[in-house]
Amino acid sequence: MSSTRARGAVVEAAARAHLIDAGLQPVAANANYRLGELDLVMLDRDRGGTPILVFVEVRYRRSSGYGGGADSVDWRKQRRLVRAAQLFLGSHRQYANTPCRFDVIDASGDPHAPALDWIRDAFRVDG
Repeated sequence: MSSTRARGAVVEAAARAHLIDAGLQPVAANANYRLGELDLVMLDRDRGGTPILVFVEVRYRRSSGYGGGADSVDWRKQRRLVRAAQLFLGSHRQYANTPCRFDVIDASGDPHAPALDWIRDAFRVDG
Protein backbone atom coordinates (compact mmCIF):
# COMPACT_ATOMS: atom_id res chain seq x y z
CA MET A 1 0.00 0.00 0.00
CA SER A 2 1.51 3.32 -1.00
CA SER A 3 -0.04 5.71 1.46
CA THR A 4 0.32 5.51 5.22
CA ARG A 5 -3.05 7.25 5.57
CA ALA A 6 -4.77 4.75 3.27
CA ARG A 7 -3.16 1.83 5.11
CA GLY A 8 -4.33 3.31 8.41
CA ALA A 9 -7.88 3.64 7.11
CA VAL A 10 -7.93 -0.03 6.07
CA VAL A 11 -6.60 -1.16 9.45
CA GLU A 12 -9.06 1.09 11.33
CA ALA A 13 -11.93 -0.35 9.28
CA ALA A 14 -10.83 -3.87 10.25
CA ALA A 15 -10.61 -2.85 13.90
CA ARG A 16 -14.05 -1.23 13.75
CA ALA A 17 -15.56 -4.38 12.19
CA HIS A 18 -13.89 -6.52 14.86
CA LEU A 19 -15.38 -4.39 17.65
CA ILE A 20 -18.84 -4.38 16.05
CA ASP A 21 -18.65 -8.18 15.76
CA ALA A 22 -17.85 -8.22 19.50
CA GLY A 23 -21.06 -6.28 20.22
CA LEU A 24 -19.85 -2.67 20.45
CA GLN A 25 -21.81 0.07 18.70
CA PRO A 26 -20.03 2.75 16.65
CA VAL A 27 -20.41 6.33 17.85
CA ALA A 28 -17.70 8.21 15.91
CA ALA A 29 -14.55 7.67 13.88
CA ASN A 30 -11.56 9.93 13.32
CA ALA A 31 -12.85 12.64 15.62
CA ASN A 32 -10.22 15.37 15.20
CA TYR A 33 -9.53 18.01 17.79
CA ARG A 34 -6.75 20.54 18.11
CA LEU A 35 -5.18 18.49 20.87
CA GLY A 36 -5.49 15.08 19.24
CA GLU A 37 -7.54 12.58 17.30
CA LEU A 38 -9.79 9.76 18.45
CA ASP A 39 -9.56 6.85 16.02
CA LEU A 40 -12.79 5.18 17.13
CA VAL A 41 -15.43 5.96 19.71
CA MET A 42 -17.66 3.00 20.51
CA LEU A 43 -20.40 2.16 22.98
CA ASP A 44 -19.99 -1.01 25.02
CA ARG A 45 -22.04 -2.38 27.91
CA ASP A 46 -20.85 -3.88 31.17
CA ARG A 47 -22.24 -7.15 32.50
CA GLY A 48 -25.16 -5.33 34.06
CA GLY A 49 -26.03 -3.60 30.79
CA THR A 50 -24.71 -0.17 31.79
CA PRO A 51 -23.34 1.71 28.77
CA ILE A 52 -19.61 2.48 28.64
CA LEU A 53 -18.13 4.93 26.16
CA VAL A 54 -14.94 3.44 24.73
CA PHE A 55 -12.20 5.54 23.14
CA VAL A 56 -10.18 3.21 20.93
CA GLU A 57 -6.66 3.93 19.69
CA VAL A 58 -5.72 1.78 16.70
CA ARG A 59 -1.98 1.23 16.30
CA TYR A 60 -0.50 -0.65 13.35
CA ARG A 61 2.99 -2.02 12.95
CA ARG A 62 3.96 -4.11 9.95
CA SER A 63 6.46 -5.97 12.12
CA SER A 64 7.35 -6.03 15.80
CA GLY A 65 10.98 -5.08 15.22
CA TYR A 66 10.47 -1.85 17.16
CA GLY A 67 7.86 -3.25 19.52
CA GLY A 68 4.15 -3.66 18.97
CA GLY A 69 1.76 -0.85 18.19
CA ALA A 70 0.47 -0.77 21.76
CA ASP A 71 4.02 -0.01 22.96
CA SER A 72 3.80 3.33 21.14
CA VAL A 73 0.90 4.51 23.32
CA ASP A 74 3.18 6.17 25.85
CA TRP A 75 2.19 8.74 28.48
CA ARG A 76 2.38 11.58 25.94
CA LYS A 77 -0.01 9.80 23.57
CA GLN A 78 -2.25 8.89 26.50
CA ARG A 79 -2.41 12.54 27.55
CA ARG A 80 -3.42 13.59 24.00
CA LEU A 81 -6.09 10.89 23.93
CA VAL A 82 -7.48 12.00 27.28
CA ARG A 83 -7.62 15.62 26.15
CA ALA A 84 -9.34 14.68 22.89
CA ALA A 85 -11.81 12.53 24.87
CA GLN A 86 -12.58 15.49 27.14
CA LEU A 87 -13.28 17.66 24.08
CA PHE A 88 -15.44 14.92 22.60
CA LEU A 89 -17.45 14.68 25.81
CA GLY A 90 -17.81 18.46 25.91
CA SER A 91 -19.34 18.48 22.44
CA HIS A 92 -21.47 15.34 22.95
CA ARG A 93 -23.31 16.15 26.17
CA GLN A 94 -25.48 13.02 25.96
CA TYR A 95 -22.39 11.06 27.12
CA ALA A 96 -21.40 13.47 29.92
CA ASN A 97 -22.33 11.03 32.70
CA THR A 98 -21.39 7.82 30.87
CA PRO A 99 -18.46 5.85 32.28
CA CYS A 100 -15.49 5.84 29.89
CA ARG A 101 -12.73 3.41 29.02
CA PHE A 102 -9.59 3.66 26.88
CA ASP A 103 -8.80 0.62 24.72
CA VAL A 104 -6.02 -0.05 22.23
CA ILE A 105 -6.19 -2.24 19.16
CA ASP A 106 -2.68 -3.46 18.35
CA ALA A 107 -2.73 -4.43 14.67
CA SER A 108 0.06 -6.15 12.81
CA GLY A 109 0.84 -8.05 9.63
CA ASP A 110 -1.00 -7.61 6.34
CA PRO A 111 -3.04 -4.38 6.57
CA HIS A 112 -5.83 -5.97 4.50
CA ALA A 113 -6.14 -8.86 6.96
CA PRO A 114 -4.38 -7.66 10.11
CA ALA A 115 -3.89 -9.65 13.27
CA LEU A 116 -5.77 -7.68 15.94
CA ASP A 117 -4.98 -7.69 19.64
CA TRP A 118 -7.73 -5.84 21.54
CA ILE A 119 -6.43 -4.47 24.82
CA ARG A 120 -9.43 -3.46 26.92
CA ASP A 121 -8.88 -0.79 29.55
CA ALA A 122 -5.35 -0.25 28.21
CA PHE A 123 -4.74 2.68 30.53
CA ARG A 124 -6.56 4.60 33.23
CA VAL A 125 -7.04 8.27 33.90
CA ASP A 126 -6.33 9.28 37.48
CA GLY A 127 -8.15 12.29 38.83
